[in-house]
Amino acid sequence: MLYRPFGLLLGIASGAAASALFTRAWKAVGRGSDAPDALDEDRSWREVLIASALQGAIFAAVRAAVDRGGAVGVRRLTGTWPGDS
Repeated sequence: MLYRPFGLLLGIASGAAASALFTRAWKAVGRGSDAPDALDEDRSWREVLIASALQGAIFAAVRAAVDRGGAVGVRRLTGTWPGDS
């Protein structure tokens, strides 16, 4: 129960970190341009779908890493795993 507010803050932080990481990754992969939006008429299907897949992968990986790190930190501090009864 005490982990929930901590987990919420970690979720916000992981979203910000993932967004920054995706922006940097897309500038490297996308030839320096901004990431396309699904409604960008001038962008190809391929480019939009690649950007979307890359963004999803980065967000999922960062969130998993932050959640796991938070749970490990809670176990070190309290001796219990978050969610255990």
